[in-house]
Amino acid sequence: MRKDPTSFTDVLLDISSWQFPSSHLLLIYINTALNLQFRIRTKPLPRHPRYFHMASNSDLIKLAQKLASEGPHKAQETPRRVRALFNGQYAFDTTKAFHVWEHPYYPQLYIPTSSFLPSATLTKTTPIDNTHNTAHLATLTIGTKSTDRVVIFNTSTLKDLIKLDFPAMDQWFEEDVPIYQHPKDPYKRIDILPSSRSVKISLAGTVLAETSHPLFLLETMLRTRYYLPPTSVKWEYLRKSSTETYCPYKGKANYYDVVIGGKEWRDVVWYYVYPTAESAAVAGCLCFYNEKVDVEVDGEKDAK
Repeated sequence: MRKDPTSFTDVLLDISSWQFPSSHLLLIYINTALNLQFRIRTKPLPRHPRYFHMASNSDLIKLAQKLASEGPHKAQETPRRVRALFNGQYAFDTTKAFHVWEHPYYPQLYIPTSSFLPSATLTKTTPIDNTHNTAHLATLTIGTKSTDRVVIFNTSTLKDLIKLDFPAMDQWFEEDVPIYQHPKDPYKRIDILPSSRSVKISLAGTVLAETSHPLFLLETMLRTRYYLPPTSVKWEYLRKSSTETYCPYKGKANYYDVVIGGKEWRDVVWYYVYPTAESAAVAGCLCFYNEKVDVEVDGEKDAK
């Protein structure tokens, strides 16, 4: 039986050997890996405000040290207008942000120091060890609210660029569109294709859904997902789950558990009530987690 990952190596093995159900579940695994990698501490830190500040940002420190020594996987300027709200005001407004791939899976947005607005105060606090003075922890303050989830870079690749931890901002925007979870990868594409092929979903020998009008969702580097009309599903086997996940390409996903003969399978089905514009076609349709159920397409079993 497969165990839950307990180390960074375990998660990397999962990432390299699994086909993930969709980008929002891939993100769960990636974030687990990054947290395991960047949050391990080898000894307690002294009880001093400076050390508490550094301890609370240990992941940013590790990241900055890595980027200062090795550079990012990729970095490129984007022409999109990028803004972020913080304490009810925009902290910056720029058309010169950079997509920076800190790891291979998706980018973050780094902001030029010159793009911050007068209402925002940036203060360098601590030089980061082992970066040759090319990375500093900092604070961003607007009014009475501050965050220390900030790194100011001055490397050859990331010169005068600032990383703001994505969840530290109240809301990010690309042009006038809110973005969630993380910035979209400009090299990722989603196609949603109506099909007349039959799709049947079973679990433990029980048919859960069957349709000849599925939607095939194809997402770059991920396996095909089959979205089924709600009228094709046997609802007596579904029970609402409290789980929610977010995907920058599709929006907020809600889940159902499957219960058959008193046995429960958690979060087997997900759906989007209000998907993003690019994924609007799947609104209200249900997608079964291929790796947890048996899927037949035109009578042929889909690989788990």
